[in-house]
Amino acid sequence: MIRALAIRIFLNSAMPRSATRRSMRRSIVVGMLALAGVSPALMSQQPASGKPASATVVFTMDFPESNPKHYSIAVDSAGHARYECTGKVVEDSEEQAYKAEFEVSAGNREKIFDRAKQAHYFTGSIDSNNRKLAFTGTKTLSYQDGQRSNTKQYNYSNLAPVQQLTALFQSVAETLEYGRRLSYYHHYQKLALDDELKHMEAQARNNELSELQGVNPVLQEIFEDTSVINGVRARAQELMQMASSAASGH
Repeated sequence: MIRALAIRIFLNSAMPRSATRRSMRRSIVVGMLALAGVSPALMSQQPASGKPASATVVFTMDFPESNPKHYSIAVDSAGHARYECTGKVVEDSEEQAYKAEFEVSAGNREKIFDRAKQAHYFTGSIDSNNRKLAFTGTKTLSYQDGQRSNTKQYNYSNLAPVQQLTALFQSVAETLEYGRRLSYYHHYQKLALDDELKHMEAQARNNELSELQGVNPVLQEIFEDTSVINGVRARAQELMQMASSAASGH
């Protein structure tokens, strides 16, 4: 549209007029053509939706001596979370990859991004650098948004926000690991479900697990499976109710 208008002005300028008016119109044409060329470039720098890029915090644990030996939890600023791990459920089983996606509670979402801000989005060193401490796995915290992209590794951190993030993410991972084991047992060892759910319920009541709703899909499958004994189904239902209460703040 801008270029069409410019061409019209240019054609009109070809009609006999004073030199001054012809010069003025040529200047307008040049300016408008330049604007037509620059505007798309400027617009392409903005997100298609016009909204700022979503921020994401990722916690990764690599510990070859543990099971799983690797896992990661990514949480975006909208509260969507993704858990991924690689490990075995039982000693003689094959190592498998496991993934789960869920929505983080509002309280923990705010806590995660608040602690990341307090830790200056991991721009500086976050490791204590104390070589006398026992190795408890290589931990990684990453922060990314439209302006920052920072990643730092550590074994142990003296920074309170990093300590709090580590404890929170490890608690979430503990919950999602129940989901991984329950899914395996439900398909291959249903007799193991009762003990696993008892342990999970005990930890949940002691506030040792976070984001119980992340395991709801697995619990729902167990509850709806009529081939599973009633006691196990009832325990799965109780855990879903606990998850619902925790999510609502009750």
